[in-house]
Amino acid sequence: MLTERFEFAPQSDARIFATVPAAPAVFLLRGDDAQSQPYVSKTANLRRRLQRLLGPVDERTKKLNLRDRVRWIEYTSTSSDFESGFLLYQVLRQTFPKTYAERLRFRFAPLVKLHLENQYPRASVTTRMGRLNGRALYYGPFQARTAAEKFMNDSLDFFKMRRCVDDLHPDPKFPGCIYSEMKMCLAPCFKGCTDEEYSGEVTRVQAYFDSGGESLAREFSAQREAASANLAFEDAAAIHIRLEKLKPVLSQFPEIVRRLDRFSALIVQPCLKPDSVTFFLVRNAAIAGQAAFCIQPAEHTKSQSMESRVLAILDSFPPAKALPSLETMEHLALLKRWYYRGSRVGEIFLADSKNIFPMRRIVRGIGRVLRGEKREDESPPQIQSSNDSYRGMPSGIP
Repeated sequence: MLTERFEFAPQSDARIFATVPAAPAVFLLRGDDAQSQPYVSKTANLRRRLQRLLGPVDERTKKLNLRDRVRWIEYTSTSSDFESGFLLYQVLRQTFPKTYAERLRFRFAPLVKLHLENQYPRASVTTRMGRLNGRALYYGPFQARTAAEKFMNDSLDFFKMRRCVDDLHPDPKFPGCIYSEMKMCLAPCFKGCTDEEYSGEVTRVQAYFDSGGESLAREFSAQREAASANLAFEDAAAIHIRLEKLKPVLSQFPEIVRRLDRFSALIVQPCLKPDSVTFFLVRNAAIAGQAAFCIQPAEHTKSQSMESRVLAILDSFPPAKALPSLETMEHLALLKRWYYRGSRVGEIFLADSKNIFPMRRIVRGIGRVLRGEKREDESPPQIQSSNDSYRGMPSGIP
């Protein structure tokens, strides 16, 4: 996993420090004792970090120094913080299989869950995910739980699906709740509707989340046009007001939020190789792997277009395999941590409902990443809270 490995000798530290790059990297320091824990971390400048950890001991400082405990140095150079974070996750997961999550301090992404396994489905916000191939559907990742709850509640105001969390046993004698009194719920709790009517309403809610709200906007637009055609202008005006109320709700819907069992994306990052970028492919909400993409010189572009070469790289990735729910949640946490930063490096391109990528946008994005230009979207995401910042917890060698 780490590509470079060499022996450390304190008497030759100057020569060793000169051989390592003064560039970003993920590294591991290991001692002679096989039972001792290695030190694993990432850094923006490997040479400077090793000089601080393995340089001569300064008795005036209490900074960690491992000069007399390290025998082997392993590292891999990286070209972006996203690559460093994902590689560090892989190395820690392999090195510390029981404690890697605590070292990375994961904050799992909030998700909207549609409980289709329930006889009378409902929606909720959760940070725990079950099987993606199960009956329940998950939508995310949201930046924070409050954002997910606000979007879900504001969205459900346009539907009549239940908000209660109990398992229902419909009884006509049940008095109902405030939502049924306000005509905001079909009230299956006291058989205020048939099971078929409730199922139809749940289908509308699922279509809404699947389409990012577009299904309801189209529905309102069609109803408004039909009312206008029938000269029912008051009805058309009322529907127009509902459509205007829907717009600010949809503006809360981040572009990255998708139905997770259909979540496919391509992340473009800088690359160490000249005239190249690095692709990270996301399938089923998990990072499936990475590959370098070299920009062809102009004289070769006539034989093969950039779009066809990008498609060829995407097709070369191995088929998606089902990951355990916990591992998928960890990948989503890494993706969320990068995406919701105020100033992130690289770009992300999401596939549509038919798993088709926007190739022209990807080609333009490759050029921007290669030149170090700003992203395509002009309005950056909100800056994440300090509680969600990245804080690695490397382990010292005893």
